[in-house]
Amino acid sequence: MMDSSGRTAVPSIKRLDEAVVNRIAAGEVIQRPASALKELLENSLDAGATSISVVVKEGGLKLIQISDNGHGISYEDLPILCERHTTSKINSYEDLQTITTLGFRGEALASMTFVAHLTVITMTEGQIHGYRVSYKDGAMEGEPRPCAAIKGTQIMVENLFYNVIARKKAFKNPSEEYSRILDVISRYAIQKIGVSFSCKKHGDSRTDIHTDSTSSRTDAIRAVYGPGVARELVSVTASDDDPSHSIFKMDGYISSANYSAKKTTMVLFINDRLVECSSLKKAIEVVYAAILPKASKPFLYISIAMPPEHVDINIHPTKREVSFLNQESLIDSIQKAIEAKLMQSNTTRTFYTQTLLSRSLGVPDEAEESMPVQTQGGRNLKAPVNKLVRTDPSNPAGRMLAFMQKSLAGHVGSGNGLVDTNLNNRPVEMPMEDTRKIMDLTKNEEFAAEVQEDQTGAHLQNNKVHKIAQMDASSLAGREALEHNISQANEDSRNELTTTRRLVRQRRNLKERAELTSIQELLATIDQETHSGLEDIVKHCTFIGMADERLCFVQHKTYLYLLDIVKLSKELLYQQVLRRFGHFNVIQLSNAASLYELLVIALDEEEQSGRWHESDGPKDQIAQLNVELLMCKAQMLQEYFNLSIDESANLCTLPLILDQYTPDMDRLPQFVLNLGNNVDWETEKECFDSVAAAIGEFYAIHPPLFPRPSVTSSEVYQPAKAAEISQVPRRLETDVNSEPVQESVPQSGADEPEVEDEFRLEAENAWAQREWTIQHVLFPAMKLFLKPPHHLANNGAAIQVARLENLYKIFERC
Repeated sequence: MMDSSGRTAVPSIKRLDEAVVNRIAAGEVIQRPASALKELLENSLDAGATSISVVVKEGGLKLIQISDNGHGISYEDLPILCERHTTSKINSYEDLQTITTLGFRGEALASMTFVAHLTVITMTEGQIHGYRVSYKDGAMEGEPRPCAAIKGTQIMVENLFYNVIARKKAFKNPSEEYSRILDVISRYAIQKIGVSFSCKKHGDSRTDIHTDSTSSRTDAIRAVYGPGVARELVSVTASDDDPSHSIFKMDGYISSANYSAKKTTMVLFINDRLVECSSLKKAIEVVYAAILPKASKPFLYISIAMPPEHVDINIHPTKREVSFLNQESLIDSIQKAIEAKLMQSNTTRTFYTQTLLSRSLGVPDEAEESMPVQTQGGRNLKAPVNKLVRTDPSNPAGRMLAFMQKSLAGHVGSGNGLVDTNLNNRPVEMPMEDTRKIMDLTKNEEFAAEVQEDQTGAHLQNNKVHKIAQMDASSLAGREALEHNISQANEDSRNELTTTRRLVRQRRNLKERAELTSIQELLATIDQETHSGLEDIVKHCTFIGMADERLCFVQHKTYLYLLDIVKLSKELLYQQVLRRFGHFNVIQLSNAASLYELLVIALDEEEQSGRWHESDGPKDQIAQLNVELLMCKAQMLQEYFNLSIDESANLCTLPLILDQYTPDMDRLPQFVLNLGNNVDWETEKECFDSVAAAIGEFYAIHPPLFPRPSVTSSEVYQPAKAAEISQVPRRLETDVNSEPVQESVPQSGADEPEVEDEFRLEAENAWAQREWTIQHVLFPAMKLFLKPPHHLANNGAAIQVARLENLYKIFERC
């Protein structure tokens, strides 16, 4: 601003309008619906309530209604109830030194009236009726009106932030705000075990939180956080009465070494006031870091009592933080007490185990072979011959292996993998052998149980029967005992098998809800776009065999289909990434892979395929830019996808998407390049969607890079070409941080057959492992989890080849 002489005018200081001052103050105190609820909850507790119920609509933006049975508000206090700095808690500033109530400023209700519509219904003891009154901008609207009521107070906060448009637009997800409200109530429900709490959404008959006033502390934790937390709690106490250090008394419950979660849950109360203390939280996490597995976090409930004069409660607008004397000494004492308690409780650990049994793959029982295809009331159904279905998706008898010569050698589980039988009836050692050279699987308690359940079930059952068969059956009594024990063993095995399968299915089917709105929206989109017809085919089809590198035959009812394995597996793994978001097990690389070297390998492949030109820029510069980008996003990739990148820009871990399956590591360089180039890092939803798509592309069951061995393709595995084919795999099998090792090609004619056989065997193993994975890992997973979208029904992912009824018409004409 310029004055008449052309000089810059000095701005004058003005007194802000009272309405502006009040609205600014309201924005500091009432930051979101959960902070408004916290203030109301503390008022009810200060009023001596023993029962508090909360009703919420649209995350608290439309309605927060809290009812209590406290002492109520007298008729004479109603006119000044919502004026600023009116309170019954203190009379002078010195009272703050000895205050025991949760509220003291007299700002909460006043602030709510400036950003919402507030209505109060109250009744004190001895009155024959209550009073209802509304407030706006700190003043009462009209006179209090008599109304029917019960002893206590009910406060309704409606249309929160109706006049603060920017603040209201920031709350895009009512479900997230509702979860914050539930979190506040949950924490007070644990602390105030003499008070019953309940909370529900408006219009719902079922409460989302309900605790009784007579429950114990552990009962309250069980009701709020579930039995999984409650059964792993241990009590902890600490105290100090030395004024030179600190004066306090602490008691609480902490999780034992058997419990772990994705993030720390810390419920902290100081003098009955819900607060946060990041320094105390970090100190306790350090203790747990030496006990829990990596990335696992504890549950903590801590209540600290200290003299009121040692605590400064007036340092935060929402009273979320406090300051107290001798903070470092107090934290150190609590840390040592928790460490000592954990060391005592860590002498034993509990591991939940289960018996592992299953039938051998591809070999039906005698009883199954003799059973009719369809029965009703003990009689065979007379179905038309052209309607009979040869295969049953729940019975392995319809698979190709069932029509081959049955040999025990083809179905024996070994320590290194499963031995299956190929079409030439020759044993081929199956999955994980080559992959184990590159990776070590960690967090394998669940993984090992499922692998062992699939691979060794029948072996355990046969051993049990074999041991019983060694009994002395020379006498009639011995033979009767033998028959009875064999029958009992078979019955026990079937029961154990049923129980094991149910538990494994429950473990595989992850039910935890994603907390982020973007993930919920992506999962909702998957549900909305599901093609019901294709879903029915996938869930109830029977795998027959591979038709070529990408397509396989399946039968569904009387139809024969060709399914594109690559497209279906890519969609399945993309969906599983979203469902297991933030809850992945880990594949640990035995040798950390340099991001820069992986990117250089990927760019070399791009150049060979013609997708990179010199005009795109130097490859080393592109690789370095991508490394810097991925390093910036390393924390997010680790937290949400278990893609761990260390400080030296090395890839250390990959997420485990499907049990018993690891991706083709020859495609790892292209995956890293996709993360750098094809992920939208700007928007949360698009970022998670594109990362999941990149992981799905990498993990999809692509054909191996080795050409498929056949009788007519022996020239492919001549040494000169074999070395060229194996160039990429050899570079990845070496230490990724060192220079690639180029193997010399033998020139001696005598050595050529040896090299040819070596690469042919490696190719056969790769293709055989892929076919085993498709049949025994991919198809069971697709039946459980895949929700095929509409576009898969139209892009060649599923093609009907034949129909039994039509084939019979052709046969009849012939």
